[in-house]
Amino acid sequence: MIEDLEKKLKAPFPVENLHWRIGQRNKEKTRAEMLVYIDARDVMDRLDEVCGLNWQDDYKEVNGRIVCTITIDGISKSDGAGDTNIEGDKGGISDAFKRAGVKWGIGRYLYDAGKYNTWIDIVNEKGEPIPDWNVLDFGSNKGKLDKVARMLSGLE
Repeated sequence: MIEDLEKKLKAPFPVENLHWRIGQRNKEKTRAEMLVYIDARDVMDRLDEVCGLNWQDDYKEVNGRIVCTITIDGISKSDGAGDTNIEGDKGGISDAFKRAGVKWGIGRYLYDAGKYNTWIDIVNEKGEPIPDWNVLDFGSNKGKLDKVARMLSGLE
């Protein structure tokens, strides 16, 4: 029973559910390492799909950070996060929830993206760095990142 639950929680997500964001950049700001993630709603959907109504989440603040605890069948696992630059408190709550989900194995395989080269060029046709908000369409790098997503999901 526990092994079956674990296997279902750890199952890869459809590639179309995976999202990318900028991680670190090179000194010249012309290349960036892309980081893959899932949305908090994906974690909720996975918990609903696998556990039905038999899960709950709880939040508390510890030293200015949000700690989320996810409990399934009386077993609790927790993790925390601070506020984010983009959505402040809401982003911190969402990140804490996703991180607690990782403790259950949900999306943990995405951390293996570091095994692959996810560095992309982030310059326009003039060779100038592209602002963050414009990078997310990935331009000519979309195929490369899609391939990494398929490899992470075991499809290649």
